[in-house]
Amino acid sequence: TLSGADCGPRHLVAVGFHGDDWQVTHGSYGGWQPFGPVRRVTRCEGNVLYELDGQPALAVYRRYLGEYAAGLPATGLLFPFSMLTHDRAEVGLIRTILGVDEAAQSLVLAGEIDPKGFLRLMHASNDALVDGAESAALAAQPKAASAPASGDRLALLVSCVGRKLVMGGRVDEEVEAVGQVLGSGTTLAGFYSYGEISPQEGLRTCAL
Repeated sequence: TLSGADCGPRHLVAVGFHGDDWQVTHGSYGGWQPFGPVRRVTRCEGNVLYELDGQPALAVYRRYLGEYAAGLPATGLLFPFSMLTHDRAEVGLIRTILGVDEAAQSLVLAGEIDPKGFLRLMHASNDALVDGAESAALAAQPKAASAPASGDRLALLVSCVGRKLVMGGRVDEEVEAVGQVLGSGTTLAGFYSYGEISPQEGLRTCAL
């Protein structure tokens, strides 16, 4: 049971599975498409971005959003940043906009930023997001040599609320794409979240 000064008791539930017959796999893929130039992070603190290429981050962001800028910070979910390393290599991490500070001309992002790295804006189409869900399902498929011959299969799908905003009434399509890959013998369950933590491709470490 967790408790805080400003709220009553809160509860945390954890479920564990064990046994020799269990096999757990994972897959993570976005489907967001980059646009615009890669820009260097020239000033940030934690998850607050102050400058890109020496310019106020909020001003740069608004310039690229055009008419969508009027809806900030809500419309920021539609245009996240892709994080790149100091040598501009993709790392597969996305940072969504959580808030804006007009006075400081800064952006509050959902996760820490590499102060020596680069950022690039991203956007999405319905088809690209569906393809991303399919790619995540393919990555989660057990390898043929180690796949169990029989047994129940459960897929827990955790998708970003930003994807839901983009897809609107077509959200079922990404679930259907996963179901087609994993097969009718797999039970699908899941939810939309406000940030996801997953192991990265080829690594055992997790990242936001």
